[in-house]
Amino acid sequence: MMTIEIYIATLAAGLIAGAYMLGMLVLSAIYPEKRTWPPEHATKAIKFRVWLMTILIFAAAFVLGALDWNRFEWPAAIRWGIGVPLIVLGNIAVWNGVFKIGMDATSGEATGLKTDGLYRWSRNPQYVADITILLGWGVLTASLWALPVLAIGFAVLAVAPFAEEPWLEKVYGEDYRSYRLRVPRYI
Repeated sequence: MMTIEIYIATLAAGLIAGAYMLGMLVLSAIYPEKRTWPPEHATKAIKFRVWLMTILIFAAAFVLGALDWNRFEWPAAIRWGIGVPLIVLGNIAVWNGVFKIGMDATSGEATGLKTDGLYRWSRNPQYVADITILLGWGVLTASLWALPVLAIGFAVLAVAPFAEEPWLEKVYGEDYRSYRLRVPRYI
């Protein structure tokens, strides 16, 4: 396959995955009684679909950035000095969050309200960390081709808390309302 064909296929996969996730989240935020995220029953099929779409967004951004490496011709000191630390810090934070709340909760199941660790400073440290990873990759690769997928990835991660918060309030009640008043949504 030629580079342009890989670009088009990868861009399409990333944008379709992002549009699917963004649509699901926006509808869940607008119509919490009909939400699809977090799911009413987190089946293996639902978890697989959500993880697949998330992985497609990240993978598409990775491939597009690699194919169009440093299109903007940014200095290496900026790309490596800012991009790599953002990727590393984002990964440390996201995996800390996954280990803190567990894969079940990360996949949309009610496993108890977590308010300690990184959750003391952000109600959504995993989303903030994922945005940080995407931002770091965008800086490191300085890629024009990756921008559309990075943008939809940012949008998905920024909208996700709006879909989750009504569910969290319903499940955890006053404990969540009190937590929400103390801790910011992002940072």
